[in-house]
Amino acid sequence: MARRQLEAGSLRFASLSLLLIGAASCTAAYFFLFSVLRPATQPTPFYGDGDGDPRFAEAEGTAIGSECCGGIEHLELWGAAVKWGAEFMLNTSGECCRACKAMCSENGGPCLCNSWVFCGNREACGSRFGECWLKKQQDSLAPERQEEGPLVGWTSGLIYGRGEGIIGLETEYGTIHIKLFPDCAPHSVNYILELLALKHCAGCQFYRAESRGQFWDSNGNHVNKAPFGPPFALIQGTIQPQGTAFPEIPTEACPAIKRGSVAWVGNGPEFFISLANHNEWKKSHTVFGLVLPEDMVVAEKIAQLPTVPDIWNNIEVSVLENSVPLVLNRRKTEWKSVSTNSQMMNR
Repeated sequence: MARRQLEAGSLRFASLSLLLIGAASCTAAYFFLFSVLRPATQPTPFYGDGDGDPRFAEAEGTAIGSECCGGIEHLELWGAAVKWGAEFMLNTSGECCRACKAMCSENGGPCLCNSWVFCGNREACGSRFGECWLKKQQDSLAPERQEEGPLVGWTSGLIYGRGEGIIGLETEYGTIHIKLFPDCAPHSVNYILELLALKHCAGCQFYRAESRGQFWDSNGNHVNKAPFGPPFALIQGTIQPQGTAFPEIPTEACPAIKRGSVAWVGNGPEFFISLANHNEWKKSHTVFGLVLPEDMVVAEKIAQLPTVPDIWNNIEVSVLENSVPLVLNRRKTEWKSVSTNSQMMNR
């Protein structure tokens, strides 16, 4: 499997206008970052329900507090309705998503609604155009699907409250639990859920490891006047099982990379877990999850394993002497049944 890396490059234009110089600087920064993270050759993220557990606070709060509200077009999720779409008409899928989020308690969970379905294609939906169905999946890591495809006029999305959307990357050094962000990266999370259902991740591994060095403190903050690497404070790997095709995943929400961020390199299947707050990378990568804070000790342990130096497009990197296989696992979180009286039904 070819590993991808970021290409280093700097654009210099001696006699261009100020506007073009600014554009060139932005382009140079992007390509430098891409060279830092993309592998060299291109031939041709258990506990119980999490309630009251301080380890969930940061990751859970990031998910529920997010301003993202994305879904997947041409997909209709099934499930028990907590609000009937025939009686709840909205203008956009974003409004439908936010209505679902509003049914989460203030502390981030549990959520009375963990999935939403919006009919936004006027031609395909007909009289149902604008219907917003708010639903409660029994298993949020294996949501019920009714139909999908280009002729489906529905857009659907997931919302993960406290204790939901937690997966594990199991390694010989411990398990790294990750809170997924389906509202910010719905296509990315959909791929992860498909891998969970596949129950096969042969070839998934970490192959690069670089510590924080002396450039970032234990909280991931950059030390004043220190360089930004190498080392680049990350562990990197791939989550594409051998023998399976990797789907086209579009670039999704790209917040600033912080300690614990789980993000794609480009559009995957290479990914990385950041060990530091990389504000200098700006909004360059789709972030689809966040490591639960206490599990960062496992990521740090992998970052300290023996490595060998390598050069990826003129950038010094550290590659693990022995790659670390990983397995995706899950823990089905069961909240107490949500009463929706006579309106509980499948649509």
